[in-house]
Amino acid sequence: MKKIQVYILLALLSLFTFGFKSVYKNPPNDIVGLYWSPKKDAKIEIYLKGAQCFGRFVWLSTPRKDSKNPLKAFQTRDIVGLEFLTGFSYDGTVYSGGEIYDPETGKTYSSKMSLEGNKLKVRGYIGISLFGRTEYFERIK
Repeated sequence: MKKIQVYILLALLSLFTFGFKSVYKNPPNDIVGLYWSPKKDAKIEIYLKGAQCFGRFVWLSTPRKDSKNPLKAFQTRDIVGLEFLTGFSYDGTVYSGGEIYDPETGKTYSSKMSLEGNKLKVRGYIGISLFGRTEYFERIK
């Protein structure tokens, strides 16, 4: 009987030590930080609000307004500070269910993100992920 209790105790210790770490490829907050845009003309900040992930511009090489926005009231707002990645939820490997706003075109797309080493892979798409474009944002050390 004591052997069974010892095995159960060892199994539980193993689960707490190794098991929970392996549930997630990357812990949900590993994505948080500063990244270069693909063209290196902007810095973006990825942050959490509760359980969801968001991103905003914190620096632009050439500050500008959101002039391509289809809503006239937003065309005079600054891009710096603009939250352009919204509503991503983490499922253990991918941040999905979010949207990405492209200030260069004024369009918003469904989106998903994942970490690949020090790069943030962001895919924007219409409808299904097959029809879209992927961009890589490099983490700023």
